[in-house]
Amino acid sequence: MSVNIVKPSILPGFMELTPSDQILFNKMMDTIRKNYEKFGFLPIDTPLIEKSEVLLAKGGGETEKQIYKVVKGDTDMSLRFDLTVPLARYVAQYYSELSFPYRRYHIGKVYRGERNQKGRFREFYQADIDIIGNGSLDVINDAEIPSVIYSTFKDLGFDSFTIKINNRKILSGFFNSLGIEDATYVLRVVDKLEKIGVDNVTKELGEIGISLGNIEKILEFISINGNNNIILKELQNLNIDNELFNIGLDELSKVVEYIRLFGVPENNFVIDLTIARGLDYYTGTVYETFLNDYPSIGSVCSGGRYDDLATYYTKQKLPGVGISIGLTRLFYQLTEGGIIKSTDNSLTQVLIIPMEGYMDYAIKTSSLLRKEDIYTQVYLEEGKMGKKFNYADKLNIPYVIVVGQEEAENNKYSFRNMKTGDQKIISIDEVLECLK
Repeated sequence: MSVNIVKPSILPGFMELTPSDQILFNKMMDTIRKNYEKFGFLPIDTPLIEKSEVLLAKGGGETEKQIYKVVKGDTDMSLRFDLTVPLARYVAQYYSELSFPYRRYHIGKVYRGERNQKGRFREFYQADIDIIGNGSLDVINDAEIPSVIYSTFKDLGFDSFTIKINNRKILSGFFNSLGIEDATYVLRVVDKLEKIGVDNVTKELGEIGISLGNIEKILEFISINGNNNIILKELQNLNIDNELFNIGLDELSKVVEYIRLFGVPENNFVIDLTIARGLDYYTGTVYETFLNDYPSIGSVCSGGRYDDLATYYTKQKLPGVGISIGLTRLFYQLTEGGIIKSTDNSLTQVLIIPMEGYMDYAIKTSSLLRKEDIYTQVYLEEGKMGKKFNYADKLNIPYVIVVGQEEAENNKYSFRNMKTGDQKIISIDEVLECLK
């Protein structure tokens, strides 16, 4: 009876990697995790599937159009579309068991029904941190977040990057001073300046009813630039009589002061009054991070301060501040652009090749090396010696140990450096010295 062969393929918008690329991806993820833990963030891992009523408590809109429903029985379930809503549910649910300020990190997959286009994913990893306060949260926390970003991207191998910061209160207060009561739409348009340019921003602001005089003032305001001290001075010199504006300016001044104390160099962070963050729930400090040498990639890490994380799940007031790295998208763009390359085909440090009749000795040796935390593999198949060395070569395994009669009788090992071709007969202690 013949079997129908199904063509192996995956759905569009999902990323699947070769072993070599997966090793590189895992190293990036491990670097991010290590930095998050270094700053005292605690891990959580919430279910991929949540009750739809929990995920959509804030209301549907665009989110509901992108959400993946899970059909099984009568329960209305959906795949999580970000890590923030599950965090809100988690904090509300375990409120009495958590210590505040609660610092959590979460690295996990999320799902969105995105339009199918290159570089957009329907399943992707996000790497988030958040600091949640109980009732209040000092603005110094906002200043610590850039030091986490700085540490993380330095460890990922980047030197030239800029963390752009702003404060939504400054923007909202400024718009209010112009008589614009609901600044939400204006903020959304301003946030698109980098993508659509000044002319289109002018056009869109006009379309939502902003007068030409106010448009000019808005464009003049967001074009204030210079170093951080100059921008803060310029903002003070505007003498804007608006409480929200002045609270925002005080917060931004304090955040800049403390970012410096946290050790972030001046050339890695800058106040940018065009940074607004499109999401409505940001209420204070906002961040966008850009790789200076690769501006086309766009923001690689973003986030900000919000007044209340879990307003739809609890009456407790839970202000917070956080950021997210879109890990899958970042990895894709860095590899596509040739900015990072996978070089490791294997994680094995040493391959043990047994001569005929010496498999037992090879396996015992591998156990001994693994106890010393050395990543070791034994070549278990029959075949010519050339084929076995070729296997090590293809996987870029740096060292090979050959075990035969002479080695077993003398308790020595034939040890070859695959990069140089040097080979020597050495003791197990010398082997360990070479591999550690």
